[in-house]
Amino acid sequence: MQTISFVSFLLPRDSRVCEAPLRESEYLLPWAIRGTGVSFPRGHFSFSTFHSVLRFAGLILQIAGLLLLRQDPKMGSLQKTTFVLLMFCLAVLGSADYLKYKDPKQSVGVRVKDLLARMTLAEKIGQMTQIERENATAGVLSKYFIGSVLSGGGSVPSPQASAEAWVSMVNAMQKDALSTRLGIPMIYGIDAVHGHGNVYKSTIFPHNVGLGATRDPELVKRIGEATALEVRATGIPYVFAPCIAVCRDPRWGRCYESYSEDPKVVQSMTTIISGLQGDVPSGEGGRPYVGGSKKVVACAKHYVGDGGTFNGINEGNTIIDKNGLMKIHMPAYFNSIIRGVSTIMVSYNSWNGEKMHGNHFLITDFLKNKLKFRGFVISDWQGIDRITTPEHLSYTYSIQAGIGAGIDMIMVPFAYT
Repeated sequence: MQTISFVSFLLPRDSRVCEAPLRESEYLLPWAIRGTGVSFPRGHFSFSTFHSVLRFAGLILQIAGLLLLRQDPKMGSLQKTTFVLLMFCLAVLGSADYLKYKDPKQSVGVRVKDLLARMTLAEKIGQMTQIERENATAGVLSKYFIGSVLSGGGSVPSPQASAEAWVSMVNAMQKDALSTRLGIPMIYGIDAVHGHGNVYKSTIFPHNVGLGATRDPELVKRIGEATALEVRATGIPYVFAPCIAVCRDPRWGRCYESYSEDPKVVQSMTTIISGLQGDVPSGEGGRPYVGGSKKVVACAKHYVGDGGTFNGINEGNTIIDKNGLMKIHMPAYFNSIIRGVSTIMVSYNSWNGEKMHGNHFLITDFLKNKLKFRGFVISDWQGIDRITTPEHLSYTYSIQAGIGAGIDMIMVPFAYT
């Protein structure tokens, strides 16, 4: 099976977006900007072959034209001028810029290098930015080269919007994104932690605490499959789920989002990732994977320790040594990566006083380098703003700390300009 990426997956062919399967989300653009890669849609012909044929045809026609001019000195000046202009146009077409990054015959490394070499700083920044739906008005995505859009809780196209209304909205945004000079698609994300809850008449499933109580990983996988179908029916390819927090204190206000206080139970429930994204092909465990038009990109969250804060304080400080963190809060991420989870969202909480959104050791050194996670890392809602105390104290510092820690895409719902 040929490898293609999220970005190619998002190229709209119809209201259901695209039919092609996806593999290897390491090729998603925010990660590519850090030096990995981007894969684009496969086609029925080679761009390089077409380009070579065009150049050869142009050359032949130019030679033929020159011979004709020499053999027919009676041609009028207007005819000669027209003919010369035609030859010039053919020469230009024959030497037209060949876009390697759009050629599926090229290697990923070649295409990445070609695309990044073409991108301006503004385009790179835009691709690493995710804004809220209500701000993605006409022309905004193309003006600022925005790479992603999301719906926050309750953010809908209109009250009781139909699936068709969602599809229409997403496709309009995609059309805007594709109108840029490089034609890089955007990816739309939405919370769907226990069903497609933002959408009118969607199927709502029990919260994670109830699903964990079933001790039934297969049931949870089937719930993931059903959720993926309903999300894709609205034209959306990316969900911010599952939450794989290990709630260690019932006073935590979001304890219902946790499958269990037992890390092993939470690990077993990562089957939902396979339901959302599809089963990773044999021999390819650990590589980000999404299995086609009936599946979505999943997001394991919140990395890491969100369920272990002191006194259960939401977004508080998780006080635990490295050994405890690895035994209690990290195991579900091991399983998620093996199951091919494509994105991971960073948590608001701190670990022993250090904000997770600025934790280079856990995001880059451990998650990316040691665990070899090859998807992309996304911030939480205005997550980098909270690196400083008080919030928003120095946005310049927050950007430097968050990007420097290894975050690939920043959720900047409102103040993105």
